[in-house]
Amino acid sequence: MKRLLALFLLLAALRPAAQNIDGYWYGTASVAHAETANNYLVELIMKEQNNRVQAVVNYYFRNTFRSFKINGSFNSVTRQLNLFNLPLTYYGSSDRMAVDCAMDLNATLRVAKAGSNLKGRFVSKPEYRITCPEVVFDLQMNRDANNPDSILTALRQYKETYQVWSPGGYDTVVPVINYFVNERYKERENVVAQEIELDADSVQVSFYDNGEVDGDSISVFYNDRLLTFSRKLSAQAVQMRLGLDSTRAYNEISMFADNLGSIPPNTALMVVYDGKQRHEIRLTSNLQKNASVRFRRKIRKP
Repeated sequence: MKRLLALFLLLAALRPAAQNIDGYWYGTASVAHAETANNYLVELIMKEQNNRVQAVVNYYFRNTFRSFKINGSFNSVTRQLNLFNLPLTYYGSSDRMAVDCAMDLNATLRVAKAGSNLKGRFVSKPEYRITCPEVVFDLQMNRDANNPDSILTALRQYKETYQVWSPGGYDTVVPVINYFVNERYKERENVVAQEIELDADSVQVSFYDNGEVDGDSISVFYNDRLLTFSRKLSAQAVQMRLGLDSTRAYNEISMFADNLGSIPPNTALMVVYDGKQRHEIRLTSNLQKNASVRFRRKIRKP
């Protein structure tokens, strides 16, 4: 009887630790079945409450650092962790062309005397699994960094860092290539939110998060050509200056939702300034529809 009681107490003592995923986790990830080594360095910062998980995922790949705030779930019975809609840089990307794979994170919590670890994989969406193979990982808990206050601070103060590209006041408007985003853009409906008449040859366009900064990420198309992708919306503007093509009946800028953030749908405030007038347009996009604005040149009287 005493042995059974001792065993029960031991299991009770171990149970909370075995089910706890809160904290900092780190380790490496590699492409499954790849012929060459393509390693990612991965860090997870997580907070779980009532089986719902808030997480910041950081990873290094080659000379790139990226960081995303995402949500998910944790089953304390099966110890299964699932995080959703993470853009992971495609392992075959070159330094001049980065392609994102839309993936989910699936992992199992394992507990041993030596420490806890999360073993699992990044799995792409079904329609892209041939292009984007699974990426497997084994993450260890960093006990030295497991201060609950610092975890909550990290989640509250989250801000994406993408260290390869550091634009100045305006982004250089040169069409870029991202086959993954281009294909998804074509599959979605373009919904025109507003038409603006402009008395200028070029305009300044700025995108801000419309409301609470919740991790919304967008790509921007101009006349169906991709200008920039995976840009995080915040209180700091994503800015660009666009020239108007006078040979077209109208020029159209489209906001493509890379994700839905933690508060769906993906929303943005777009500010258009032509040197004389300032226009504010609130845009909403999701995984089925792009939000577009059309620019028409004002007819100048002789």
